[in-house]
Amino acid sequence: MTAARYDLQDNVLQITLDRPRRRNALTFELYAELRDRFRSLSAEAGIRAVLLTGADQNFCSGGDVHEIIGPLTRAVPSELLEFTQMTGDLVKAMRACPQPIVAAIDGTCAGAGAILAMASDLRFGTERSRVAFLFVRVGLAGCDMGACSILPRIIGLGRASELLYTGRSISGREAYDWGFYNALRAPEELLEHAWAVARELASGPALAHAMTKKMLREEWALPLDEAIQAEAIAQARCMESNDFRRAYEAFVAKRAPLFEGN
Repeated sequence: MTAARYDLQDNVLQITLDRPRRRNALTFELYAELRDRFRSLSAEAGIRAVLLTGADQNFCSGGDVHEIIGPLTRAVPSELLEFTQMTGDLVKAMRACPQPIVAAIDGTCAGAGAILAMASDLRFGTERSRVAFLFVRVGLAGCDMGACSILPRIIGLGRASELLYTGRSISGREAYDWGFYNALRAPEELLEHAWAVARELASGPALAHAMTKKMLREEWALPLDEAIQAEAIAQARCMESNDFRRAYEAFVAKRAPLFEGN
């Protein structure tokens, strides 16, 4: 039985981490499954947004203590590196897939679960949720799956340093105040709100969204002048799209544009 559910509706792929008795903890197999699923999205034009969430009022508690951490303490160095590269490949796949990823986060969001939230494009949470990058609590560094690169860009270097050095958890309110969450919703409204946002993104210009995501990633390492030039090239390519023409024609006709993603 798979530890994740995949449901496609209205061009939105909902991925639900589904190990509720373990607070949706990740296993070796689930890491690889998610990596491969996100990698495949670049070839799936019928999917225009992704909604990532967890079953039974928790998002994800991270790597399963018994199924991952225990075996890793007995692994040889080459096996350890193989594992850390594989988990990093999951984040690479999430950032490289053209679809925007919306995360709906309730309950526990810890360790690698916090990384999955961090690697998403938009994050919506609840006040009762708890976010923790708790690698230090098991004797590991905060530099896990891109955390030292991505997290400071979301919440700032000082706050990221605090979370990665201490491993402390923050409440949903603090996560929102720090900019980790885009918004807070009541638990019973969270998934519906995230779905509405994902559907809105899916109905938009898929090519343009993919370009925005690509440039947000690639411009991290560019000086400003190079970034401006890269954006000029990217935007010119978007202007070649049929969606750009459709938007203009819709404006002239005083109707809402219907984007087709090309």
